Amino acid sequence: MTTSEQYASVRYLVDDVQEAVDFYTTRLGFTVNTSAAPAFADVVRGPLRLLLSGPASSGARATPGDAATAGRNRIHLTVEDLDAEIDRLRGSGAAFRSEVVSGPGGRQILLADPAGNLVELFQPAGR
Repeated sequence: MTTSEQYASVRYLVDDVQEAVDFYTTRLGFTVNTSAAPAFADVVRGPLRLLLSGPASSGARATPGDAATAGRNRIHLTVEDLDAEIDRLRGSGAAFRSEVVSGPGGRQILLADPAGNLVELFQPAGR
C-alpha cells in the first residue's frame, strides 16, 4: 500500500523511452528519477512517479497485446494558468487531443505524449 512518504506510480507504455523522458522533463516539469533507457525510465513530479516502459521492458512484455494500446486513462496535472500552458506547449509542438472543456470544477485540455498516452492539464475553477 502506498503511504504518504511514497510516490503514487503510473506506468505508461511508450515506443521510445528517451523521447518520452524528453517530453515529460522539458515540457511538463518532471525530473528523471532513474533511467535504464532504452528499456525503462521513471520520472517524477511532486508525488507522481511515472514509469516509462519501452518495448524491451518487462512491464511492456507482460501486457497482453489487446491491452497495449493507449486508452482513455490519463494522468491529471493541475496547472495555475491553463491558457499560458496551452500557449507554451503549442509553441513547443505538443499534440493536443481536445479543445478546452469547461465545467463546474474548472477547465481542462488533453494532450498526447509521443506514444499517444494522454495527459490532462486542469485548472480548477476560481484560478
